[in-house]
Amino acid sequence: MTSTFFFDNLQNQLDNKLPFVAYSKPKSFEIRALLQKNQSLYKVDDFSESGFVFSPFDIRKDTLLIPLSMSRTMVTQDDVVLNDFDSFKKISTENEKAYIDLVNKGIKAITSENLEKVVVSRVVEIKESNKDVILIFKRLLLANNSAFVYCWYHPKVGLWLGATPETLLKVEGNEFSTMALAGTQKFMGTMDVRWTDKEVNEQQIVTDYLKSNLEPITNKLTVSPSQTIRAGNLLHIQNELRGSIHGIKSGLQKLIYTLHPTPAVCGFPKIEAMQFILDNEHYNREFYTGFLGELNREVKVKPRTGKLNIENRAFHFNKRASHLFVNLRCAQLDKEVIKLYVGGGVTRNSQAKKEWEETIAKMYTMSSVLS
Repeated sequence: MTSTFFFDNLQNQLDNKLPFVAYSKPKSFEIRALLQKNQSLYKVDDFSESGFVFSPFDIRKDTLLIPLSMSRTMVTQDDVVLNDFDSFKKISTENEKAYIDLVNKGIKAITSENLEKVVVSRVVEIKESNKDVILIFKRLLLANNSAFVYCWYHPKVGLWLGATPETLLKVEGNEFSTMALAGTQKFMGTMDVRWTDKEVNEQQIVTDYLKSNLEPITNKLTVSPSQTIRAGNLLHIQNELRGSIHGIKSGLQKLIYTLHPTPAVCGFPKIEAMQFILDNEHYNREFYTGFLGELNREVKVKPRTGKLNIENRAFHFNKRASHLFVNLRCAQLDKEVIKLYVGGGVTRNSQAKKEWEETIAKMYTMSSVLS
């Protein structure tokens, strides 16, 4: 399928107010889409469903689903072509004082209450009535091959786009992997960088939390050494955690509820950090710092090569796979306004001015592709 035909179909869904999602996984040139055939709003019951999920930050609210059974699937590997890619939307800095005050309040809470880390965020609204959604999506694809890039739309909910670097959970059969991702600095042409004590400590909080919460409900859990990874114009610290969920009833649902929201987007301890966010951010994150991705998609797996399998190499078997991402570096296109969401982790070693500057750097992912 050509990319022209692919994107024309996305535009038709928009014009006809029909739900869809289009996305590309990290380091992939394949773009997939699910085009829902009706305007119904489907919700996840127990994560045994198949399709594409879109879940909010607030775990008390519904996780939405574009069902595979009610959608047409499209795939393209054709090159995405643009006539121009020079646009950049200048972001106002008028929120600086309010955000710095919020960070300082978080630092104070950490030093005086039962908090080790809290993630605070903000939203920036840009008045923009002439929004070419498909063009913005194309620009995101071209600029962010190392991220999960998506465009999600439902007429009863709204339209979201993003390019997130963070996996929440990947499951194939009974095997799973997840990541701890924290620390941020600008990419300056080299991966050989030094991380501050604050950034290393922030990463360790996330890793330790995931390890301690996953060990009781999984098997054979391993944690990789820390490494520096690149996500667009930014660098982060990452650890990978892997294991299996053999013998655990409703293992996928249990894993998701254990992981979300992680300390990377909420804080630690989870309940206290969540309460601080709800009491002090004074806006609704909606789907920002929620999660999204493929749920229970059937994939073909080739048998392992070897002498014992030589007669079976021509055969494949199917297994269910889910690949979910944390919804970071995202924007909501709402009538006459574009809303950009951004945040950062606060620990006792945080400096409010630097936290503000970090949000500016993170916002570039979306601001750089707006017309």
